[in-house]
Amino acid sequence: MGFAVSINGRVGSPEDVTLKVTDNGFVFGDSAYETLRTYGGRPFELDRHLRRLRRSIGLLGFELGTSDDEIKARIDSCLSFAGNAESYLRVIVSRGVGDMSYRFERIPEPTIAMYAKPLEPSSEALYQKGAAASIVSIRRNPVEALNPAIKASNLLNNALATREAYAKGAFEAILLNTRDEVAEGAGSNVFIVKNGILLTPPLSCGLLAGITRELVIEIAAAIGVPFEERVLHADDLRTADELFITSTLKELAPMVTLDGTPIGPGVPGPVTKALLSAYRARI
Repeated sequence: MGFAVSINGRVGSPEDVTLKVTDNGFVFGDSAYETLRTYGGRPFELDRHLRRLRRSIGLLGFELGTSDDEIKARIDSCLSFAGNAESYLRVIVSRGVGDMSYRFERIPEPTIAMYAKPLEPSSEALYQKGAAASIVSIRRNPVEALNPAIKASNLLNNALATREAYAKGAFEAILLNTRDEVAEGAGSNVFIVKNGILLTPPLSCGLLAGITRELVIEIAAAIGVPFEERVLHADDLRTADELFITSTLKELAPMVTLDGTPIGPGVPGPVTKALLSAYRARI
């Protein structure tokens, strides 16, 4: 098992394949990314991730001339070189190598970087017993400042929120927007269940349209769970019957306490369990 890197199609170890320090992704955070995981050695929902990656790049204002088929071939090569049973995979596309200025017209082409390393899946105890969440003081970047539809590589906002949550002993940070509305987790989307209805904030609250979020909404419809997008506030989370977060790596993870207070009975709830079971069946 190992760590593999691919830079513009050249695959190797992190020591042998390196990124130029004048790349705009490094200098300015001028890049977008997707995080994937494999099941049975294959990336899950790769086409959805690539569609979102292209949307992010378009919003950053440059084009990716490389086809999806070529990107998939590079992913295969990276995963093969890593040789892991299951892998964590990140695909990053930056504007490209520049001269540490805002003269973007001098950049010849985007950089496509990939990283594959052994997957460290969450413990099954997380899904059986649940975990703690915390509403942190760090606010989600306003939509007017940074469009959340861009899955940007600059994650300082998320990192600061996560550090605060970890200092409180929480598994995940939940961020509000500047209107005191629930936005999302530092690395996840947020759902609650109230009176049998599945609820999650609309994209207008300043959150990323998560791939797992999208799948859970589809699965809820398929198994007959009533669903609504609704503006939520901190008290809605505190008084929920169930609370869970979603992400590619975490799947559907039940949060059974919020800032030390139990959510509902303080154990993973029936709707969360049903959705997780259906999600794993989808996998």
